[in-house]
Amino acid sequence: VQLVESGGGLVQAGGSLRLSCAASGNIFSINAMGWYRQAPGKQRELVASITSGGSTTYADSVKGRFTISRDNAKNTVYLQMDRLKPEDTAVYYCNVVIWGNDYWGQGTQVTVSS
Repeated sequence: VQLVESGGGLVQAGGSLRLSCAASGNIFSINAMGWYRQAPGKQRELVASITSGGSTTYADSVKGRFTISRDNAKNTVYLQMDRLKPEDTAVYYCNVVIWGNDYWGQGTQVTVSS
C-alpha cells in the first residue's frame, strides 16, 4: 500500500490549505482514513479521521476550522484547513487502516506564519 500526500506549504495565519492523500496498491477495503500531525518536540497527534461510513472525529483544537472528507472511489482522503493558526504548524501525516493494519504517508509540511 502506498500513500501519496500533497497540498502542504507556507500560509499566513487566517489562510487556508487543502491536503490530499491518495492510497494505491493492494487495497481491498479501507476502513478508517485520517490525518495526524507532529510539531517539533511534540508527539504525533490525531487531527481528524473518517470511517468508511463517513463518521468523523476531530481534535478539539481544530473543530470548526478543519474538515475531513474522503472519496472512496478514488481511495483518497482530504483535509480542508481554514482559519489556520501558527500553532497548526507541523508535519501532517496521512493514515489509513486496512484490515486492522496501519499505513502512513511520508508527511507533508504545513507552516503557518503569524
